[in-house]
Amino acid sequence: MYDVSLVKERLGQIRDALLRIQNRFSAINSPEDFEFNDSNRDKLDAIAMMLIVVGESFKKIDKETGGKLLSLYPQIDWKGVKGVREVLAHDYFDIDMEEIYKICLKDVPALLDVVQGIFREIK
Repeated sequence: MYDVSLVKERLGQIRDALLRIQNRFSAINSPEDFEFNDSNRDKLDAIAMMLIVVGESFKKIDKETGGKLLSLYPQIDWKGVKGVREVLAHDYFDIDMEEIYKICLKDVPALLDVVQGIFREIK
């Protein structure tokens, strides 16, 4: 059995990071908006950092739970969530703004819903 309180703590941190991503993304209406001005470039940097944190945190949760917790939620591409972290951390200067835009628009809200569901369900 894994440490439920530790997993809940990590899920809370992930939830907060996802909410920060949504907040920073709220004024972005297209991938090109990330290049509009320095403020939007800073938003891209901040979003990328939060995506790295989210991916790393899910890697830790997966390890701590022996791969059993995340597998209960197959609607999320966990390999992809963790993989985004690898790409951003190792190839930062090759960030694809269209991909980040898509992740923020579609994947982050879905991931946030699942994180909130996991948080409520684990005891």
